[in-house]
Amino acid sequence: MLVDSPPEERAAVAAAPPTRRGMRALGLLLSAVILVLVALASIAVGAKELSLDQVWHGLFQDSGTYGDVVVGERLSRTLLGLLAGAALGLSGAVLQALTRNPLADPGILGINAGASAAVVTAITWFGVTSLSGYVWFAFLGAAAVGALVWFLGGGRGATPVRLALAGTAIGAALYGYLQAVMIMDDAALGKMRFWTVGSLASATDATIVQVLPFCLAGTVLALLLARPLNAVAMGDDTARALGVNLNRTRALAMLAATVLCGAATAACGPIVFVGLMIPHVVRSFTGPDLRWILPYATILSPVLLLGADVVGRLVARPAEVQVGVVTAIIGGPVFILLVRRRRTAQL
Repeated sequence: MLVDSPPEERAAVAAAPPTRRGMRALGLLLSAVILVLVALASIAVGAKELSLDQVWHGLFQDSGTYGDVVVGERLSRTLLGLLAGAALGLSGAVLQALTRNPLADPGILGINAGASAAVVTAITWFGVTSLSGYVWFAFLGAAAVGALVWFLGGGRGATPVRLALAGTAIGAALYGYLQAVMIMDDAALGKMRFWTVGSLASATDATIVQVLPFCLAGTVLALLLARPLNAVAMGDDTARALGVNLNRTRALAMLAATVLCGAATAACGPIVFVGLMIPHVVRSFTGPDLRWILPYATILSPVLLLGADVVGRLVARPAEVQVGVVTAIIGGPVFILLVRRRRTAQL
């Protein structure tokens, strides 16, 4: 049809996609700028208020009081927030594409429950008391549940519905186990209370080093799956027609989501709603193309997590509200709104 169109119309149609890509690229750049500003706020805000000038000196010049406060405490917390936020947002976007359910988040496959149950087991039966010990048990628990969900969901024949049902059932069983152990063991209850809320307050350089390889590997794998997941989101028949190997794509997507969510949960505890909210926000201005959704989620999810952490430090100063509580308070109403909008759209 464009062959018979006027030259001006053909030129306008040809120019439209690059223009839209340019706007998306500009939005990605602006998102990165916002992330830098929020990260600076995360370093500057705390029990001891620091100006941006003091933050700069603490990071790059001063080795005295400000350097100790900024580099020794808040920088590790901010870096962990960047890693965990990106991991949660990416895993949520991947799972929403995999299950073709826009209300899905990492908890739908029981990954958070697997990590929490593993940490309770480590505390109760193996006497683990350090955060570095929690990290490895939590990650192994998340990975084991991811593999179990894949097996129960049908393995090579897994479908979005089977995966969601298997994850929900396993998650419910594991949370029952978790609550039973914590009720019977007061020591486990005391040690788990802080971790299960979800927090960045215990961030250390060692924790960052432990989870960094998993976050990087999961991020690279998720970004590489953008094209095949775009096809999967359009339905199995369409994906096959486009030459996508459904079994391999679903297995790799499960692996990426498990690695990302497992690493974030291991380091910070189960933080909810980040993986649900950000893909929705991103999809509203990028459309359904995962080649844009995934990079945007990688940048904007840490904005939400670090922003919630800063809010938690401000509302109860000199104490603080843990970031998992803040994201839950924000995410609850947002989730209800999303459900209502989805129901209205279906009507």
